[in-house]
Amino acid sequence: MKDKMLKKILLVISFILMTISTSYIVYAVSLLNGIENLIRILLTIIVILIWVLSVSVYIKSLKKNNSKFKTIFGVSLIYSILLLVVAFYISDTYNTLKNMTSNSTSYSTSIVSLKENKIDKISEINNGKIGMINDEDSIVGNEIPLEIIEENKLQNEIVEYDNFVELIDALLKEDVSYAFLPTNYDILFSNVEGKNFEKLKENTKIIYTKTKKIKNEKTKNTAIKKPVTILLMGVDSELENIANASFNGDSLMLITFNPTTLSSTILSIPRDTYVPITCFAGNRKNKITHAAWYGEECMIDTIENFTGINIDYYVKINFKGVVKLVDTLGGIEVDVPYAFCEQNSNREWGKNTVYVEKGLQTLNGEQALAFARNRHPNPSYCSSKWTNYVSNDFIRGQHQQMVIKALLNQLKNIKSLTTVSELLDTISDSMETNMTTSEILSLYNIGKDILIKSSGENVADLLSMQRLYLNGYDAYIYDQSMNLNLYNYVLYNESLNEVVNAMKVNLGLTEPEISKEFKFSIDKPYEENVVGKNTVGKVTVSKLPDFTGDTEAQAKATCNKLGISVNFKYVTSGNGTNNTVISQNYKAGYDLSYVNTITLTILKKETTKVENNEKEESKTEINKKEESKVENSKTENEKNEVEEPKEDVSEEEDKSDEDKEEVIEKDEDVTIDDVTGIE
Repeated sequence: MKDKMLKKILLVISFILMTISTSYIVYAVSLLNGIENLIRILLTIIVILIWVLSVSVYIKSLKKNNSKFKTIFGVSLIYSILLLVVAFYISDTYNTLKNMTSNSTSYSTSIVSLKENKIDKISEINNGKIGMINDEDSIVGNEIPLEIIEENKLQNEIVEYDNFVELIDALLKEDVSYAFLPTNYDILFSNVEGKNFEKLKENTKIIYTKTKKIKNEKTKNTAIKKPVTILLMGVDSELENIANASFNGDSLMLITFNPTTLSSTILSIPRDTYVPITCFAGNRKNKITHAAWYGEECMIDTIENFTGINIDYYVKINFKGVVKLVDTLGGIEVDVPYAFCEQNSNREWGKNTVYVEKGLQTLNGEQALAFARNRHPNPSYCSSKWTNYVSNDFIRGQHQQMVIKALLNQLKNIKSLTTVSELLDTISDSMETNMTTSEILSLYNIGKDILIKSSGENVADLLSMQRLYLNGYDAYIYDQSMNLNLYNYVLYNESLNEVVNAMKVNLGLTEPEISKEFKFSIDKPYEENVVGKNTVGKVTVSKLPDFTGDTEAQAKATCNKLGISVNFKYVTSGNGTNNTVISQNYKAGYDLSYVNTITLTILKKETTKVENNEKEESKTEINKKEESKVENSKTENEKNEVEEPKEDVSEEEDKSDEDKEEVIEKDEDVTIDDVTGIE
């Protein structure tokens, strides 16, 4: 009797387990909307039919003492466990992808002070000035700080600054005791040009932090079937996860992808590109990398503004996550153009220095990241073997494109669920995107199509990646926040227009121009045509000259030529030459497009009494000499009149014309000394 009861209990438990596993697998499969719809429907029908059939088997077994109890129980248990495992992997994958997607952005602000400040809690902040950004549109620099002030009832004096660089300067100079800064300020500003912020982390500390999530306005929930534009942004962080909207915009790639033709364009945007920053007051121009300080929304708006291309999606990738991603894939194959050394993912040198040999090889995660980061030799840290090359921001952009292609090629070699799971875990921690889960899942069909068509070929080659290049010129432009003339890369509009046109063609927004000519030489290897690379144009930024040392007339003439108004201010003391410009309110190198009127200070020294006396004495002496000359001249003339006999008039008239000419010629050679008799 007990044996029968135990069997019934086990059968009931196994039935409940099968019911749960069936429901779980049906739910999990339903999550994969858009992926193999026919297979998903068939699988769902089969699983439900098996469950229905199992119901009748269980009922019969419970009514009768079925001798096949062990078989029924064993099969149902294995089947249920199998369904649970499969459902778990599906739902786990879905949740991982869901964690990657973001319909909101996290902004984090901290109250920062100098290290020697004894205050460690916000409740103890009673005295001392607090600095913040005056831009009301800045979430990190203004909105969150105001909330912190209100929530903690801070009564401190608030000092406002135009930008974070000026604010950090004020903190280090102790003009303020505290500053509201992005939580990852040490990463963002430690390498700012012209500023000694390298030891920012060592010299400061965080007292209080607040994080706020802002919901994104753009929401989508559709499959990717039409051409799209994706902005790929590299994030430099000490952590593996992406936790803050603010980041360094050193790695920016704008990608267009056409799922129908499997064609794509890829454009690396140099970090020093001089463009209008939409979150700066008046859309003021600056290095594009500085837009990242205000989050991805500012960066997206800035790029859309100067290219005219709508960005559908963004993907932020943490540099440290790249290391794990490459290692999970077992490395990537890259043809390295030169041997180099670079700091590791923690920005450490010494024993942690990463060395990469020249040539085709498989790079591990640290080497791949070093290759993507490197943009100049490091002779201070490595021998000549590792520093004998030329590199820059453009070459670095090409390296990053090579890494992306290598990653795409390596993805086709994934053959185990374990690798897939590890890969997804890495991506979920190190990547953030505004794509919805449905949009990410829709990439499955594109990926499947690519793999079928590749047939052993490189996936990156099959995708037909067209490289684009923004050509421009170097210019040192005065930066107000840094108070320095800093390097900028100014685009040629003609090159920008070519690049934008190529992207629009791939997006199906513009009809392509068909070239009817193709020239080649059998003696020269084929070189890929990089759109925009060889296109030059007009200089688009005019800079304010240095007026120091110019006279007022010279300065007026220059300003008239430049089309700007000028005001003059006169001072009686200062360093410089008298009656010349000694200073100007807009510094030399200032972008002329932001100057309407300039004020120039001219030195006008007042003469002293001593100088006046000396001048009067000098004038008197000169007058005396002149009077003496005149007096001597008169005396000599009178003397000549007395001593010389009078000549007959008729005799004078009888002189020939030739004699008159001779007298005239002699008179021309006579000097004042000859007349006056003064030597």
